[in-house]
Amino acid sequence: MTRALLRLARRLRAKLERARIERRWELLRSRGMHIGRDVWLPSGTVIDASHCYLIHIGDHVGFGDECMLLAHDAQVDEFLDAARIGRIVIHDSSHIGARTVILPGVEIGPRTVVGAGSVVSRSLPPDTVCVGSPARVIMTLEEYLERHRQGIASRPTFDYMKYDIRFLTPERRAELVAAAAEGDAYIVGGRSAELRGEGGTPRTPMD
Repeated sequence: MTRALLRLARRLRAKLERARIERRWELLRSRGMHIGRDVWLPSGTVIDASHCYLIHIGDHVGFGDECMLLAHDAQVDEFLDAARIGRIVIHDSSHIGARTVILPGVEIGPRTVVGAGSVVSRSLPPDTVCVGSPARVIMTLEEYLERHRQGIASRPTFDYMKYDIRFLTPERRAELVAAAAEGDAYIVGGRSAELRGEGGTPRTPMD
């Protein structure tokens, strides 16, 4: 009985959180911000609300937690009585790591991966992996993918529909901890689950 109530409470909490995130997407769009299809924009993303109409996010874009998108810079306002504004354009299938700061006047992608904690102060080219402050290219996207293809082929893999946090048992959690203690491991099938509508992250609709 207690477990059933806990599951019900978790489902209700997830529905409320999704409704809150969707209301925020609607508000930003009503102010002129473009948010594409199949976008994961977490509630912890800091958006320059007063200038969000300068921000364009393409399709299939994902953000880690606590990213910051700034479309204006008022640091010289006291001295010059002026603030700089600039567009932020994040093209399709780009992925932005947690706590990345994106500054005005930059264009990212398409298909660009930005590492966690980066500061994007200049535009980043398509099909690349970029990290740092300021963010710079460290490899091509294909090089990055090939590295992980080899990792998936050689390291332990776990089915998303069994090992996602929603389905994790103490025994499965112990398996993941043991595998990670020996090096990288991979949870596979998460993207496929999202496309089937069974993913764990709320994304903007595909249509």
